[in-house]
Amino acid sequence: MSATRLDEAQLAECVEELAGLLVDTVDGGASIGFLAPLDRAAAVAWWTERAAAVTAGQLAVWAAFDDHRVVGTVSLAFPDKPNSRHRAELVKLMVHRSARGRGLGRTLLGVAEEAAAAAGITLLHLDTETDSPAERLYDSAGWVRAGVIPDYAADPGGELRPTTLYYKRLKAPAPAG
Repeated sequence: MSATRLDEAQLAECVEELAGLLVDTVDGGASIGFLAPLDRAAAVAWWTERAAAVTAGQLAVWAAFDDHRVVGTVSLAFPDKPNSRHRAELVKLMVHRSARGRGLGRTLLGVAEEAAAAAGITLLHLDTETDSPAERLYDSAGWVRAGVIPDYAADPGGELRPTTLYYKRLKAPAPAG
C-alpha cells in the first residue's frame, strides 16, 4: 500500500473519506485533538478547513488507499517563521482500525520523513499521548523522546492525559551532480 500526496482538489475529493477516518480514529480512542463522539459533519468541516493550508504550502497531506478507500493519512505542518524553515511538525498520523497491523503506520511515517528530507527539512517534531500505541511506532522508528508534559490534552473521553514530545533529525539530501 502506498500513500499519495493530496493537492487541494484531491483533498476536496477525499474529504468525506478522510472525515470517516478521523471519526474512526477518535472512536478507537486515539487522542488526536478531538473528543468522542466526533460528529461526522464536524470532521468534514475540519478537513475542509485544511484545504487553504495545503494550497498555501503550509500543510502537506498524504492519504493511503485500499481499493480506492482512504485507510490512512499523515500530514506535515510547515512553520511560517524565517528562523524555523528547517523544521516541520508531523501531525495527524491515522490508520483506520480495519487496516491496522499491516505496517501502514510505519509506511506513512516513512513517506512523511522522506518527503520532509527531500524538501530540505532537517528536523521533525511531534507530540503524542504518553503510553499510547503510537509511542511504540515512534520509538521503533528512531524518534527521540524530548520529554513529557503532564495533563497536556484531553483524550477522546475527556480525561486529561500527559503528552510525550518527540523529535527526529533528518539528513539533508545530497546535492545534485
